[in-house]
Amino acid sequence: MDTFRTALSIGLGAGLGAVLRHLVVYLGAAPGTTAALALTFAVNIAGCFAMGAWKPGPVWGTGFLGGFTTFSAVSLAAYQSHALTALVIMVLSFATSIVSYLLGHTLRERRHG
Repeated sequence: MDTFRTALSIGLGAGLGAVLRHLVVYLGAAPGTTAALALTFAVNIAGCFAMGAWKPGPVWGTGFLGGFTTFSAVSLAAYQSHALTALVIMVLSFATSIVSYLLGHTLRERRHG
């Protein structure tokens, strides 16, 4: 029963994170625009930074932040682009996500000595 409760909590967290991401992108830019892609990058950067900075548990980490960030929207944007643009989108997405996580992680380590 405890495993089911944990899985349900993670799923609810993921749903909330996905809804928040959708609202940020939907309210901030027209779908399919460069601005929407930029907001998606910003959401991913913020989520990865938060994961590194706070090292949240399963509900807030795997669940909420996992639902808040997205690889599929970035992949779709790359798929709909020319090959060179797609490569740039994917490399930038990967690099900015890793760097933002590492920055958050470094700040967390400095706070906790």
